[in-house]
Amino acid sequence: METSNIQQSFLKLRSNKVFELFVVFIIIFSALVVGAKTYDISPTTLRVISWLDWLITAIFVIEISIRFLGEQHKAHFFKQGWNIFDTLIVVISLIPIENSDMALVGRLIRVFRVLRMISIIPELRLLLNSLVKALPQLGYVLLLMFIIFYIYAAIGSTLFEKINPVLWGDISISLLTLFRIMTFEDWTDVMYETMEVYPFSWFFYITFIFFTAFAFLNMVIGIVVNVLEQENALMKKEAHEELTLEDLDEKIDELKVLILKQQA
Repeated sequence: METSNIQQSFLKLRSNKVFELFVVFIIIFSALVVGAKTYDISPTTLRVISWLDWLITAIFVIEISIRFLGEQHKAHFFKQGWNIFDTLIVVISLIPIENSDMALVGRLIRVFRVLRMISIIPELRLLLNSLVKALPQLGYVLLLMFIIFYIYAAIGSTLFEKINPVLWGDISISLLTLFRIMTFEDWTDVMYETMEVYPFSWFFYITFIFFTAFAFLNMVIGIVVNVLEQENALMKKEAHEELTLEDLDEKIDELKVLILKQQA
């Protein structure tokens, strides 16, 4: 019974908004500490930053321990990918490799601490999960976009190579030029240059921009938003089920206490 109460205490602590905000603050502070090391600073300041880095690591160890101890089913803790990621980051941060040949790896690992914010904030997890689940559908859109790119690159290289070989010399360079046009990076300069030889070449650019920057971009946004709505509905359903299970567990615990009192 005492173990159950301790577990409930850890569960309430890790679900506490103040605790979550504190962890987010530490993650942001950790990112600032890593950024501070990139400046030319005095040895004293560097020593202070190193102490702060170890303090941050200690806080992360305590935080991950609280999350683990607050888990009702300990085996389920490592079934979640983000829990495994968080644990690996914390464990690797404990390895003293700062003054060894692996110092660069140690610094890079500390940079990845910022990603822990995704595991802490549910909304960020929702966005990332939606993006990952949308990738199969986005793959077909990207394939169709590549086909359009390739066709226009072949046409552009054939027609405009003699006008400007730097931009249209071969199909690979033409693809880069088309990417520049799609992102509207001085695309009018490219268009006016070819219009001096081919006055109606504006049609080539306008249709390409319509297909890529407008049509395909809206398709990508539509797919991501659709998956985001599905994930949001699923997340709300799971949260409701968790609350129902927690209420059921509390009632069972109350019944156990009543039974023990009656037996006594």
